[in-house]
Amino acid sequence: MTGVPLVPGTLVAETPRLRLRAMADDRAEDAALMLTLLNEPSFIRNIADRGVRTLEQASAYLRQGAMRSYAEHGLGMYVIERKDTGELIGNCGLVRREGLDGPDIGYALLPAHVGYGLAEEAARAVMADARDRLRLCRLLAIVNPDNAASIRLLQKLGFVFERMVTLPHVEQEVGLYHANLLTETSL
Repeated sequence: MTGVPLVPGTLVAETPRLRLRAMADDRAEDAALMLTLLNEPSFIRNIADRGVRTLEQASAYLRQGAMRSYAEHGLGMYVIERKDTGELIGNCGLVRREGLDGPDIGYALLPAHVGYGLAEEAARAVMADARDRLRLCRLLAIVNPDNAASIRLLQKLGFVFERMVTLPHVEQEVGLYHANLLTETSL
């Protein structure tokens, strides 16, 4: 990894339908997206309840999470914006997580945008950025073993199951997957 800080608001990747940019706590729409996303029943069920219930808490969550990661690691979770409408529909990016030996990919979409291939499109863009800008050869992913849709997407992206793991600050055992970014099939 480069470790070069990433400036909040920076465009990280663009696809035919999407823009992915670094989140910023001074953008009200970013905090509003996170507040909505973090309180979606599917997010709580498949990822975790982060206890974020107000816009102020959502801004603090951005500062303590994504923005800190941009400064420390040059990577983090990015907002996903639809090009055709400008609507913010979810997030996708990389996380440096305690207990893992490399960054892992994560993604979450608002329910109205699930089922259109947008998570795959965003994840492929993040994987390309990880390979090209960050010079990573390998990515990890963790997933709730009950989240069949996310497991299917990881497999489609070229991730392979490694083992079940228990991580610090994660409530349950999760599946650990990895992908080699230097192969054509992973992008």
